Formats: sequence, structure tokens, C-alpha cells
Amino acid sequence: TTLKMRVMGRQQQLLRVDFEENPNGNSLESLHADFVSQLAGHDMVVLSDYAKGALSRVEDLIKAARAQGLPVLVDPKGHAYRRYRGATIITPNRAEMADAVGRWQTESDLEERAQKLREELALEALLVTRSEQGMTLFTTAGRHHVDAQAHEVFDVSGAGDTVLAALAVTRAAGLAWYEAVEWANRAGGVVVGKLGTSVVTAGELT
Repeated sequence: TTLKMRVMGRQQQLLRVDFEENPNGNSLESLHADFVSQLAGHDMVVLSDYAKGALSRVEDLIKAARAQGLPVLVDPKGHAYRRYRGATIITPNRAEMADAVGRWQTESDLEERAQKLREELALEALLVTRSEQGMTLFTTAGRHHVDAQAHEVFDVSGAGDTVLAALAVTRAAGLAWYEAVEWANRAGGVVVGKLGTSVVTAGELT
């Protein structure tokens, strides 16, 4: 388990120092077995990749979930996105997207690169989270952009996880992708205004 040391200054996080080591083969086998055993009792799978080793065999996890007919939502890491092929959606941030497809010059350029990546990975949707620029969703229906809500940013810890969790909950409740993204955008805007890793309540969203 990663040990995280957060350095704070004037109620804002300045940096984080991690102490960690990669899981061994036995740990990964155990994780995979536990994962597969849990699939039958769930309606959706969420995989948040921190590039710490636990998802080094993410392809097998995606295949197992899809074989059960379950949607798979992935927050990716790095640039080797072929490992996420077959997932339902991936949610890279702006920097991660640039690592994967190269830097874009215009919105139409981004759309072309995003749709090409979505098709190559056989994804239903691709969501690029763009900090102060909001979020942009790409599906077969085209592009849907949501502007960021104005707020003061205290701590971005857990913002990506909050967005992914909100997407999972709203999609499981039956909302369309564009509606789910609007709720996820709202949730992300709430959580960055809090200090430390925090939860977002239903009351705060409404």
C-alpha cells in the first residue's frame, strides 16, 4: 500500500511525496481472482489506474468484466492506451490525453484525435477532463462540451476519482452520457473547493 505524505502551506497542498513498491505476482493473481469473484454481484466496474502496479494486467480485468456484460469505466494513466481496449469509457485529463495522442492546436483537431482514439480502442465514449476548461465528451453522436463551474481551487486531490465516481453513479441510474458528464463536472467543481481528499454529498450537487 502506498504511503502518501502531503506537504501543506496556508491550507493548500503544495506537493505530495509517495513511498511505495510494486505488487508481486502473487498479489496480482489474488487481486484478479477476487475481482472475478465479485463481478456477478455488481452492475458496473470502475478502474482507476494510478500506475502503481495493481492494474498492470488491466486488460484481463476489462475482458473479464465485459464477458459478464458489465460496463467498465477507466481513469487511465500513461500513454499506452491500448491496454484499455474494450472498456466502455476512459477519462484522461488534458495532460494524459496529450501524452496519448499528441498536442492539438484547435478544438476540431482535438475532436479528430479523440474520435480516432475512441474508435481504435472500441470505446463507447471518451471524456477529456480539462481543469479550468471544463470537460469534453466524445461519442458516436459527436462532441459535447461542459464548461467548468467558477470556484476557488483549494486542493485537486481526488478530483479525477470524484468525476469517475459521479459518472458511474449517474450512468448506473440510467442517465445519458451528456447528462452524466454534467453531473460529474458539478461534482468535480465541488470537491476541488475542499481541503484534502473529500466526499461530495447529494445536497451539495443539488
